[in-house]
Amino acid sequence: MTKTKTALIIGAGPAGLTAAYELLEKTDIIPVIIETTSDIGGISKTVNYKGNRIDIGGHRFFSKSDTVMEWWQKILAIEDQKENNPDKKDNVFLLRNRLSRILFLRKFYDYPITLSLDTIKKLGFLRIFKIGVSYFWSVLFKRKPEKSLEDFFINRFGKELYNTFFKSYTEKVWGVPCSEISPSWGGQRVKGLSVTKTLLHAVKSIFKKSTDGIEQKDVETSLIAKFLYPKYGPGHLWTVVAETIESKGGKIMFLHNAEKIEWQGNKVTGCVVKNMTTGEFQTIECDYLFSTMPVKELIAAMGNNVPAEVRKVSEGLIYRDFITVGVLLNKVIVKDSKNEGDLKDNWIYIQERDVKVGRIQIFNNWSPYMVADSSKTWIGMEFFCFEGDEMWNMSEKDFTQFAIDELEKINFAQKSDVVDTVVIKMKKTYPCYFGTYDDFDKIIHFAEGVENLFMVGRNGMHKYNNQDHSMLTAITAVQNIINNNTSKENLWAINLEEEYHEEKKN
Repeated sequence: MTKTKTALIIGAGPAGLTAAYELLEKTDIIPVIIETTSDIGGISKTVNYKGNRIDIGGHRFFSKSDTVMEWWQKILAIEDQKENNPDKKDNVFLLRNRLSRILFLRKFYDYPITLSLDTIKKLGFLRIFKIGVSYFWSVLFKRKPEKSLEDFFINRFGKELYNTFFKSYTEKVWGVPCSEISPSWGGQRVKGLSVTKTLLHAVKSIFKKSTDGIEQKDVETSLIAKFLYPKYGPGHLWTVVAETIESKGGKIMFLHNAEKIEWQGNKVTGCVVKNMTTGEFQTIECDYLFSTMPVKELIAAMGNNVPAEVRKVSEGLIYRDFITVGVLLNKVIVKDSKNEGDLKDNWIYIQERDVKVGRIQIFNNWSPYMVADSSKTWIGMEFFCFEGDEMWNMSEKDFTQFAIDELEKINFAQKSDVVDTVVIKMKKTYPCYFGTYDDFDKIIHFAEGVENLFMVGRNGMHKYNNQDHSMLTAITAVQNIINNNTSKENLWAINLEEEYHEEKKN
């Protein structure tokens, strides 16, 4: 197939790379990817620090979308101890067991919370009774109009459970009260999960035989038991995708930044791009523009011809930033009676209110190949902040000391067992559902009128998407081009309902 048109793609994360791959596979359009950094994968990249790998935020490769599951398996094979032994082959998915728990009052609780004897014993009968009463009161008699995320949580879990396990952690993540956050976030991230579904899942699990496979399409995402994981972390898969794109004729321009979007009437005509190494500028003409850059930056790059009300909304969009401290330990000291001291968790939610750390990843449990020395424990401490605040502005030395102090405070590890550390900062990791977000429909309406502009991915749409949702937005955008579908309504519908729209056709 002769390539005759050009698509400029801003960003080499999951959405941008998926769009480029799909264009090369299904159209005559040449993709040119502009990437500000020297990395592949966006926030789904893997950072390699002295042979110890960090997964920024933790990425389970599981989706209810058959399209995405099949797409991933075109890139990496699922491990088979006979044919795809991961000790002998690199380009494989490992099949991993999922375990996430909550550390609260220095005790472990299942996530999502289950009504087990262990939970009752740790919380106490009185608190369990209050949780039960407030749940039935909220669900049966006192359902609130959902004007905020707080209303969303209380309607599904009751006020007592909300105050115990949702409120403080969510506010740690976002830095503002739940009462100031749009309920849209809950609609995307929590979706169909509820106390009832959690209990039903627990009952089914007792009678259902376990499976060694990944087939869990009828299970809420928060309740899945197994997931796929690239041998060397998510960046492993996206690096293979990038190599495939370049081998098929696509182009990736690292250390280049989109400075100005040129557009006339209802079409983008090109983009002024800056070489971050030389400082030189060039204009790249295009027939299509896929943007995964933060919406605030996209609208600013489109200049003063953007309607004033749209610019005002974009300027008021807020982002939450992210700091990961990689800590290599001789051992952890936290006691876990359930697993006799050997932590099996992929990550642990730190519900404790006296520390800033929000989650702790245990990278050994994602993949044993993520840690250089299997006798060590390689963890990632995750902190949520705003660029420019006190935590963000701390020096690496001071922040490392701050993080290690918190490890000791929650009785997770001792300073004397710290072997090495690294601090990684990521800007604009989480698009926020406050600020001017309630008026975001004005931006959607404006973008709908720019015929060849496709806003895809998490930051590209200012939606808290998982990577599979981001991929689906890119796949759908390419399909719209193939079908000459000028409406982008189907892009914005992805990850809005309890099941993906794509699935309803399957």
